Amino acid sequence: MTRFRPCIDLHAGSVKQIVGGTLSTDNTGLKTNFTSEHPSAYFAELYRKNDLRGGHVIMLGPGNDEAARESLAAWPSSLQVGGGIKDSNAMHWIKAGAERVIITSYLFPSGTFSLERLQSVLEALGGDSSKLVIDLSCRRVSEGWRVAMDRWQTITDFEINRDNISMLEPYCSEFLIHAADAEGLQAGIDEELVTYLAKICTIPVTYAGGGRNLQDLELVERLSGGKIDLTIGSALDIFGGKSITFDECCAWNREREESAR
Repeated sequence: MTRFRPCIDLHAGSVKQIVGGTLSTDNTGLKTNFTSEHPSAYFAELYRKNDLRGGHVIMLGPGNDEAARESLAAWPSSLQVGGGIKDSNAMHWIKAGAERVIITSYLFPSGTFSLERLQSVLEALGGDSSKLVIDLSCRRVSEGWRVAMDRWQTITDFEINRDNISMLEPYCSEFLIHAADAEGLQAGIDEELVTYLAKICTIPVTYAGGGRNLQDLELVERLSGGKIDLTIGSALDIFGGKSITFDECCAWNREREESAR
């Protein structure tokens, strides 16, 4: 079954919703859809009250460590954390209360995938792949999609294809995949990407990018056969959106869980 997955995106210490393709190191041209007056822990507590597990806390650049720790403390061992994760700090974040750590850019030095780095992260986690999520957020290129790193500005040489997915799956428990070209635009999901991911992935996948209403949850469920979960950010009322409410998303999950019993 397709579930709604919550998120807490952190930028400069605040909870924000950003148009993904506008992120950069100097923030020139940054477009922000929403900046919350609430601290990160407020959202973690909200997710805890509604038993929304598997949400991701993403640190977009520096200055977010404290806010991330506050959200993890509000709901220990129930949220995933990503942004700047590497072998030297992966276990630190697990001890800080993360259920799993999410790793992206560290795996792609100079834009090229490093199996050695992936193995070093897993070793730092005691060999426990259940603690690791690999972020394969990507941008569309002529041949399909390739992983994008460094706030989605650098397109790597790593293609999203069956062989690469099969190679990575033994090292992690889940994939987090933002369609960076659709992120924050509230213009609908990348239907082709969702369909393709459902065909090539055999472990859980959370897709993010363009989700805007209940119809998109239904669409992801239909296209993926219920194999892929959907994160909705900017469109949610708790993040200033107007096309779907947080309560509707919670009700969606409850209905799916009840039908699965």
